[in-house]
Amino acid sequence: MRKTVDYLGQVVNYIRKNLKKGYTKESLRWALVNQGHSRIEIDKAFKRTEQEMAREAPVLKTKPIIKYEIIEPKIENIKLKKRHFWNKWIG
Repeated sequence: MRKTVDYLGQVVNYIRKNLKKGYTKESLRWALVNQGHSRIEIDKAFKRTEQEMAREAPVLKTKPIIKYEIIEPKIENIKLKKRHFWNKWIG
């Protein structure tokens, strides 16, 4: 494959664009391998993409508040009627 000046940048843009579309890393990796890119270059491009996306990610200034409550099941007055063995057969 003929490499241009910003070969790695083009692969990074391809990865970033398709990650935003919802493709998985593994599917993109196989697509790039099938297009003739080397695995080493693909790994470098993924590493660079992850670094760039991490720099652009917003920083949370506050901690999220986790609320929880325990819900107890309500057991109403249920009367279980015991039936003898013969009553089950006879009625």
